[in-house]
Amino acid sequence: MAGFRHDGDEKKKNNKYIMARITPFKGLRPKKELAAEVATLPYDVVSVAEAREFRKDKYNFYHVTRSEIDLPENVDVHSYQVYERAKENLDSFIKEKILVQDKEPCYYIYELVMNGRSQTGLVCGSSIDDYNEGVIKKHEFTRPEKEKDRIEHITITGAQTGIVFLAYNDCESVQTIIDNWKKDHAPEYDFTCADGVRHIFWVIDNYAKVASITHNFNTDVPCTYIADGHHRAASAAKVCKEMRENGYSIDGNESFNYFVTCIFPASQLAILDYNRVVKDLNSYTHEQFIAALDADFTVTAQGKTAFKPAVPHEFGMYLGGNWYKMVCKPGTYADDPIGVLDVSILQENVLGKLLAIYDQRTDKRIDFVGGIRGMQELEKRVDSKDMEVAFSIYPVSIQQLFKIADSGNVMPPKSTWFEPKLRDGLVVYTI
Repeated sequence: MAGFRHDGDEKKKNNKYIMARITPFKGLRPKKELAAEVATLPYDVVSVAEAREFRKDKYNFYHVTRSEIDLPENVDVHSYQVYERAKENLDSFIKEKILVQDKEPCYYIYELVMNGRSQTGLVCGSSIDDYNEGVIKKHEFTRPEKEKDRIEHITITGAQTGIVFLAYNDCESVQTIIDNWKKDHAPEYDFTCADGVRHIFWVIDNYAKVASITHNFNTDVPCTYIADGHHRAASAAKVCKEMRENGYSIDGNESFNYFVTCIFPASQLAILDYNRVVKDLNSYTHEQFIAALDADFTVTAQGKTAFKPAVPHEFGMYLGGNWYKMVCKPGTYADDPIGVLDVSILQENVLGKLLAIYDQRTDKRIDFVGGIRGMQELEKRVDSKDMEVAFSIYPVSIQQLFKIADSGNVMPPKSTWFEPKLRDGLVVYTI
């Protein structure tokens, strides 16, 4: 696999990798005329019911990433037959030449345009050793059941079907190559989805350019940061570990030593809010709960008008059909990189203190709603009696994410929501 620096080749200096390492790969991709029909949202941002709406679409990639849509509704989504069906469907896509593998290792440029804002990333293989050693920096813990799901999916299908979204501090040498390629070459794919997001995709198949990107990235980029896809990354790392332990790794060049990523310069990224809904009030009545909040927040009724925070340290709450504005009182949060985050303030002063939710990764009483769904989704979850209360939160900044990841700390779970979402199915990484 081109671009690989093995353990003996400048791997470590003072027990740290010198630079982040990437590699090109032979992507498994849809035929040009089918790309728009194949592409789907990531498996973990759609429900089974939402995915089932596309069941009759022959080319839709949910047949691989959410293969339960092709099985009876009473089948456990984590059962072995779901993963077997995913493999069958992927094999069928290959046999019918819906997906075709590139003959030589390539890099890929992926541009997304949403509401007039664009971001352009490099699709590549990123080193699992870098992930294990902290060169690829994390900002969240993962949930064991979600890891297990993707481990089974990768192992049985023999492929990584979802791209991990990484970020890095802008690097002029890499960006210049990407910009010049975009200027001089027509895209392989260019389509706009029903949600209005435009997806533009180039294939860098020139050997010299591929080598130049590998050299510049491995020379000039000291680290990358996981923006979205912690579970996909963790699962790929555990699959790699198991394959190494079982003797499949001979020289470190095997593809399972990498995982598929799209790496974006930080200056092009924006983070949306990631909101919370909770099933009950931990025995409080509505009136008692609002009164208890007064210890740490100034609470103001907003009536039926949805409240979305406009500045840090203010929150919206939807309870009993009404909205409330919550503003932190002085001295109610720690003045450190993690304590100052609004997701931390909510955890410390509301979720843990009042609602007895101490671990958001595992507690079944809490769920998360991406900001792209709007305040109306929070209202819907509460009005349907599925949840009792909802909280809207001011988003984390990309600078805060980098600062916390650099410190080796982690944010509370589900602290960041990135938009637009990368589409699954545009390139598959086979192992």
